[in-house]
Amino acid sequence: MSQTIQAVRGMNDILPDEAEAWEQFEELIRDWLSAYGYRPIRMPIVEPTPLFKRAIGEVTDIVEKEMYSFEDALNGELLTLRPEGTASCVRAAIQHKMLFAGPQRLYYHGPMYRHERPQKGRYRQFHQVGVEALGFEGPDVDAEHILMCARLWDDLGLEDISLELNSLGSSEERARHREALIAYLERHQEALDEDGRRRLYTNPLRILDTKNPALQALVEAAPRLVDYLGEDSLRHFEGVQVVLKDAGIPFRINPRLVRGLDYYNRTVFEWVTTRLGAQGTICAGGRYDGLIEQLGGRPAPAAGFAMGVERILALWQESGGEPERVAPEVYVVHSGEAAGRLAFRAAEALRGHGFATVLHCGGGSFKSQMKKADASGAPFALVIGDDEAAAGEVTLKPMRGGEQRRVSLDELAPALAEQLFAVDGDDGGL
Repeated sequence: MSQTIQAVRGMNDILPDEAEAWEQFEELIRDWLSAYGYRPIRMPIVEPTPLFKRAIGEVTDIVEKEMYSFEDALNGELLTLRPEGTASCVRAAIQHKMLFAGPQRLYYHGPMYRHERPQKGRYRQFHQVGVEALGFEGPDVDAEHILMCARLWDDLGLEDISLELNSLGSSEERARHREALIAYLERHQEALDEDGRRRLYTNPLRILDTKNPALQALVEAAPRLVDYLGEDSLRHFEGVQVVLKDAGIPFRINPRLVRGLDYYNRTVFEWVTTRLGAQGTICAGGRYDGLIEQLGGRPAPAAGFAMGVERILALWQESGGEPERVAPEVYVVHSGEAAGRLAFRAAEALRGHGFATVLHCGGGSFKSQMKKADASGAPFALVIGDDEAAAGEVTLKPMRGGEQRRVSLDELAPALAEQLFAVDGDDGGL
């Protein structure tokens, strides 16, 4: 016997019980984003490799070590499975001249790919919801993004989530800080680990985000970027904080928060939790005013954020959240050739009137079929046997108590609607 083929490591199947929770989450997400005026956009999973090298930065971990890149065997083009969505969204906005119509509020969701060590909440195929506000300049949009997240956590009933905030200033301010940071780190080069020495002259800001306990004292004493911010950057950062304070959103300014992508400037933020182990960031984002011009578009400000769906769903379950199983309203059981033909007509008639209906397939006794009807969670079974088929009628049977009744096919939909209303009324439904 040949060996069973397994899924690629770190790329997981999402089975029906779990997929139903994903669908409920996605429906909630769509309603949440629509309430803030954001519209959907869908980009390809595969993009030209230079897009990510130019946007994210060639000396970032993502580009250096984590991207799934390959050469198209037909034309030699260098392609990459998207590791994040912002670059793709900005590329699409530029290509289709979307900003000519004015600022855009956009969102997307779907799989991203990074070659990382799989662990809880972090997989090689992972899913993100991304939000991008293109063409908005002031701190109000930065603050709105953070308030949006706070509302979502409240809607999901999530607890133990905290907000960290920082400003990366302008490119000129970062350049002055970078010069001072390199000078400081050069004086302590012998204390740096291998990763720190590698990044010293290519991306020293990332050293401040190290997780190595041996470097924490060194990092704490390093020059702080906030001390190099000019008046405009400080005013912008204060504007964000004012809105958050007015809304009662607690936050901590973390001067070591730098994010792992080169395109960020000014506001950056992360929502973190201690309930998911080492992978505590569930949502992060900030402002990236230079990216549109960097990718070939007219200069325009922009801000956005992304959240990891796997991590948020895990946190939701940790907080006691359970997906609501959506049961059919009717399960159709039948026995006999004529009954089977009538069952198909009855099921299609019910679906035509908007009732969720499961038709039993595969044969079996009435007893075994009724067990499946009960397990489906449907409040009603539609029973069709030889007697019903001969009379052109069906038996509508309540599964949780009550009297069954026989009705004609023409009377079925109104009778079911009446019965369902009665059940809802007993439960206090409106």
